[in-house]
Amino acid sequence: MPSLPRIKRPRLRTRADEPIVRARREPAELSANGLTWVHLDAPDSDTASDLAERFGWHPLDVEDVLSKRQRPKVDEYSEYLFAVLHFPFYDKAVQRLNAAELDVFLGPGYLVTLPTVELLPVTRLFQRCSDDPALRESLFSKGSGYLLYHVLDDLFDYCFPILDKIGHKLDSIEDDIDGGRFEEIVRDISKAKQEIISYRKIVKPQRPALRLLERRVERFLPEELELYFDDLVDASERIWDLLDNYKEVVEALEATNESAISHRQNDVLRLLTLISVTMLPLTVITGVFGMNVLFPGEGSHTAFWLILGVMGLALAGMVGFFRYKRWI
Repeated sequence: MPSLPRIKRPRLRTRADEPIVRARREPAELSANGLTWVHLDAPDSDTASDLAERFGWHPLDVEDVLSKRQRPKVDEYSEYLFAVLHFPFYDKAVQRLNAAELDVFLGPGYLVTLPTVELLPVTRLFQRCSDDPALRESLFSKGSGYLLYHVLDDLFDYCFPILDKIGHKLDSIEDDIDGGRFEEIVRDISKAKQEIISYRKIVKPQRPALRLLERRVERFLPEELELYFDDLVDASERIWDLLDNYKEVVEALEATNESAISHRQNDVLRLLTLISVTMLPLTVITGVFGMNVLFPGEGSHTAFWLILGVMGLALAGMVGFFRYKRWI
């Protein structure tokens, strides 16, 4: 008898099968005195394309915004300025300092800030401008370049507390070296060196970009405010000088700690060597009298105490010789 065809039941769709639709985040926007500030953390491709169409950005700049990592740079166009800057932030996922990228579009009537991760100084300044109309009027009244200066100034001010924490760590390591905690200090020095190296990798390529930005941003600043960006360059140089200083300090601390560990190991080796050398004549004496031959006084109590006396005199003589040589 032929088998009947199997009836296929419709598969019920579960929540796991439903496509995940993520809510699109719209950029925050403030306007005053003919100036607009647009801010959004980690924009997606659709939002970046919409902003590019609105303000007339070059497609290559949109690609730079969406890329994972760009070197600090400044690109100048006839209608706007595009800058990529890096600032340190503590990544809790890997528990180390990483570079946060800030993409900036600067035009005659707008400023757009698009960080790859949330930068608290920028977020807080935007919130203060939103909550305080007087502050917003003050910052927006002198053009987009002046507003950008305040954004970057807050970011550089945020860099110095991170440097202070590194400085406190180095001071703590120095105190621990004086306290004799040599082995534990190796791990602390390694972490401090890692933070300094990461910070230097962030700051070093940004120094020439800031100098270029200082020259290019002048057309978006009133003449009396052109010196403001020179203050940002000075802040960057101060950060670099502090990092150079910390680099020398941590290397000196590492050398000091290694020297202390080596000195401690030498003391241990010297003690073990002295013990081995002092035991050598005693071993020779016991070896001679332990041979399977006859010797005077064998089997008597007098010979036993005599041998112990000779061993004691040999040990005292060796210790006295070491004391004379000031080896112990």
